[in-house]
Amino acid sequence: MLLDAEGAAWRNARAWADAGKTEQAAAYVAPCWTVVVPFFNEEAELAATLESLARQKVRFRLVLVDNGSLDASARVAAESCERLGLDHVLLHQGVPGKINALRLGLDHVHTRFVATCDADTLYPETYLAEAQALLEQPGCVVAGAYFIAPGDGEAERRRESATIRLAARLLPRQCHAGGAGQAFCTKALKAAGGFDPRRWNYVLEDHEVIHRVLRHGTMRYADGFWCVPSDRERDRESIRWTLAERLLYSVTAPFAGDWFFYTFLARRLTARRLTTERMREKAYQDLAGVVGEPAYSVR
Repeated sequence: MLLDAEGAAWRNARAWADAGKTEQAAAYVAPCWTVVVPFFNEEAELAATLESLARQKVRFRLVLVDNGSLDASARVAAESCERLGLDHVLLHQGVPGKINALRLGLDHVHTRFVATCDADTLYPETYLAEAQALLEQPGCVVAGAYFIAPGDGEAERRRESATIRLAARLLPRQCHAGGAGQAFCTKALKAAGGFDPRRWNYVLEDHEVIHRVLRHGTMRYADGFWCVPSDRERDRESIRWTLAERLLYSVTAPFAGDWFFYTFLARRLTARRLTTERMREKAYQDLAGVVGEPAYSVR
């Protein structure tokens, strides 16, 4: 069964038992959430992200995917999870590109809900609870969080909240939230094809996957559903769509989304060489990463 929560609980308990953690194995009850965090060279930011996730009011299973990091990110991830007592699995995806990391992570999701989180983003302790309140509404299959900047006060937060909720009312058949702030009903995400580089191997995968998931229900937003991406400087060529492309997306999303993504936008992104590995942000990082067969380890 696709969402085999009992099977997931059994596998986790078995891993703990094999590691000699008998008390955890005996007491384990499967959560209804999985959080997938892909990362590449995030040793400076990852610990803070994991600390924010560890404060969640809702229990979850954490799936970390190292996408060929050249720094100490994997060590930071493992040590942070052990220190924080997080129920986690650490995967290693050597094929470069965020969508490849997300695809491997989703293969290890067996819970009712799944959130995709970025390794350089902070999440309030109510993040998963707010997402669940949205996803449990009739017809809702994806929840979108708005972003606020570090140091923003209540006035700025309210402004961002009002902006995204107004946009969602005016343009309900398109995505208004980035991949760092998306949460899904797992059944709908997998039924839509999940994260598939054979279908979409470009940047803007967070918008393309929402296009497919919206065939199965609605996307909703809430005043209390937000997160805080880091304010570090970006050192890369633009990987974003042009204003003309964004405007055309707004017009065509309700009735010609397939044409927009798979004929129009794919051709333009190919010409600009904006494939998925271009998401890697710093000029001195090797875009090719470390190529190898995916593997995983359970901790």
